Amino acid sequence: MSTFAAISKAADRLAGHARCTPLLSSPFLDDIAGRQVLVKAECLQHTGSFKFRGGWAALSALTPEQRSKGVLAYSSGNHAQGVAAAAAAHDAPAVIVMPQDAPAIKIANTRALGAEVVLYDRATEDRDQIGADLAQARGLTLVKPYDDEQVIAGQGTVGLEIADQAKALGITEADVLVCCGGGGLTAGVSIALKERAPEMAVHPCEPEGFDDVTRSLATGEICRNATTSGSICDAILTPSPGDLTFPILKQTCASGIVVTEDEALHAMALAFTRLKIVLEPGGAVALAAALFHPDALSMPVAIAVATGGNVDPVIFAEALGKYS
Repeated sequence: MSTFAAISKAADRLAGHARCTPLLSSPFLDDIAGRQVLVKAECLQHTGSFKFRGGWAALSALTPEQRSKGVLAYSSGNHAQGVAAAAAAHDAPAVIVMPQDAPAIKIANTRALGAEVVLYDRATEDRDQIGADLAQARGLTLVKPYDDEQVIAGQGTVGLEIADQAKALGITEADVLVCCGGGGLTAGVSIALKERAPEMAVHPCEPEGFDDVTRSLATGEICRNATTSGSICDAILTPSPGDLTFPILKQTCASGIVVTEDEALHAMALAFTRLKIVLEPGGAVALAAALFHPDALSMPVAIAVATGGNVDPVIFAEALGKYS
């Protein structure tokens, strides 16, 4: 299981490579939510999402021989870009398995970062099996998107920054809302905050119809989604919480929060008009929870992690057209 010590070591390796992203606020958002809302803008991280942290943490932990043979990852786009960028910086070949319905901008960006992209049908094919087969055939090291100790540790550095930034503002108690797919970021953040800001409560946030983590926390057992496609929140669509992440989430997290696609689009528009940042639907789910689900929160401050900004222009235009 990933530990606070692993997160601290990952932070040392990330120093000078990852951005310390800002904690943003707007009185307009506070009025909507009925409490102070702070937004951790990971959409401003390298490659447009927090995934760069986990990618760098994983690549930097490999041996030179492993890096020379190359790495493999599977992702709808953000983990793909994070691993591709980290691999390029470490002179390591990268092969990325991506769903064919991933946003075109994510596929194009991954290729532009120098990675080989292998597309698959997420409705009929098993990305885990595809990745495992490719890794074995080519001698590649598989860097999983969330069920990887080094990836969890890298994502946990978001929690370290939240603790430090909130403390500088005099905040020690808050509901911390995290957009959640397989749970790597949520697990890492919750470990970091349990150590550095134990009065904060971490809530996984998910889109309606893909609330596997919320249901798993409620039942105490891993629950699966009926499907892994069919939502605009592509960045956080996973079959179920991970075998590594779920035990962490079960021990460290408060209840999950589920939002609608319309709420995610509305949050995207508000983030742009009030904070001047661009979010993708999956990256706006935590902010949507903070703004539109006040009854799920118990503290006077909500900290929402805006996890990614790699949105197709058509979807972004839809959000602005509908809610601006």
